[in-house]
Amino acid sequence: MDILEAIVEQRRKDLQSLGETLGCAVPETRLRKAPVPFVNRKGVVLEVKRASPSKGDIAPGLDAAKTAATYAQSGACAISVLTESHWFKGSLTDLMSVCSVIDEYNQSHPQTPVAVLRKDFLLSAAEVDVAYRAGADAVLLISRILPEAKLCAMASRCVSLGMTAFIELRKSEDVAKLSAVLKTVGTQGSAHIVCGVNARDLADFSIDLLTPCKMLPEIQALSEGGVPVVFESGVRTPSAASFVGKLGFTGLLLGESAARNPSDASLLVESFVSAKVDRSSGAWKDFASFQKKRETDFETQTCTHSAKNKKLPPLVKVCGLTSVDDALYATMGGADFLGFIFCAASPRNVSKSVVCQVKEIIGEQFTKTCQDEHIFAAGCDDVAPRLVGVVVDFDSEEGQTAVSLAQKGVLDFIQVHGIKAVSQLYERKDLLELPHYCVVNVSCEKDLEAFDELRAKGEVRILIDAKAKTAVGGTGLTVDRELAQKVSKKTKLWLAGGIGPSNVKEIVQELSPELIDINSGVESAPGKKDSNLLLEFFDALA
Repeated sequence: MDILEAIVEQRRKDLQSLGETLGCAVPETRLRKAPVPFVNRKGVVLEVKRASPSKGDIAPGLDAAKTAATYAQSGACAISVLTESHWFKGSLTDLMSVCSVIDEYNQSHPQTPVAVLRKDFLLSAAEVDVAYRAGADAVLLISRILPEAKLCAMASRCVSLGMTAFIELRKSEDVAKLSAVLKTVGTQGSAHIVCGVNARDLADFSIDLLTPCKMLPEIQALSEGGVPVVFESGVRTPSAASFVGKLGFTGLLLGESAARNPSDASLLVESFVSAKVDRSSGAWKDFASFQKKRETDFETQTCTHSAKNKKLPPLVKVCGLTSVDDALYATMGGADFLGFIFCAASPRNVSKSVVCQVKEIIGEQFTKTCQDEHIFAAGCDDVAPRLVGVVVDFDSEEGQTAVSLAQKGVLDFIQVHGIKAVSQLYERKDLLELPHYCVVNVSCEKDLEAFDELRAKGEVRILIDAKAKTAVGGTGLTVDRELAQKVSKKTKLWLAGGIGPSNVKEIVQELSPELIDINSGVESAPGKKDSNLLLEFFDALA
């Protein structure tokens, strides 16, 4: 039983023993005015939250009313109040006290009123009625725990009361439920529907900041862009809030980060609201869509062939390419990313002309209209591999060349490799706006602190590689399996270091990485790929 199932089971017991009010004294009629619209403008939903299943106590002494007042003054467009008592240590009393203080705020700010959300694990329309009487303007409805008919009935009840149904989705089957809801409530009722996508998987507490991005196009297409979508969980810093603000979400729900430090709330709000789309956010949205299609196609394929225990194969990056021929052979084998190192001290340092030639040749072949004309069997659904420039020093001549190629669109991503390059990245806004991901070299658990720091900053993918005293990559050293397991339990695993034909199958079976990066394991000499080893490698993955 995962944590969500445990919470729902406890909820059923509480409803049976305490009733829909959960033992709280809730007025028989609503004392507040008509419900305030929930997330009807770009903004941040800040959460009154004392604890959580994943973090334990967050702010056990939190005063709900005072915290909500601080949040409103900080520019929140809505306040989320956890009313679940066992894991989150909230109550309906908290909800009513927050509604009272928000009423005072709204009276003096009529142009930008703040809404109040009851966030809980509601299971019936009767609980929606209780939330309405307690003063809530919106309620959370978790699609995963509600059958379609029940979800439709609860959303309809919200509409009839003038409340907003905040429907949390996570998987494609949840989108089918949303479709049923929109049909049930009709065009006018859809104005009372807001969707949320949680970056945290409550089954194992792992966080993937791209999960909401995978769902966003589906939701927007279904509602023709009319339903606001909120990004939930996983954001802890202003830089992460800024990144999410560039992805096209109407709202951002923040829990732990604001509850721990209410004084930081205004900076978190401003970072999200003022963020503008840049090339980095666009590239990661494209990648999320690409991955979503891979996952959907794979599920369809495995269902058709009754191979339900198979896992989605990892993406493959072939790095350290120095010649056009090697790059094309890697592409024919099935590479999803082609890596080019821009470092004079490396035996795999690449010339600008090679990268430009590869881009031109691959671009020509993958833009042909007839699939039969492709010379490549590589990529997912004939999607050209992405070109990656590996940079260890942005101030070097080679680093500047890579940046120039990325700015011109020749390189699709910059791989920021090493402490120096990461530090330079966060000193320059122009670098942060380029499509990029970082590398953390690890040899012990303490090295994962750098990984966690980058995740907190909003880096959606981080490649872990083995640590060596003198070299930053291509050493042939492997990452300790236990360290890799720790990373995979936190988020999607991108793995490099000592991977080749002899061990790739075992690594994939044990760690289920989303991406594997190969370099020296398929070389005959540094910078020279061995066609036979590449063939063996891709055969081992098949």
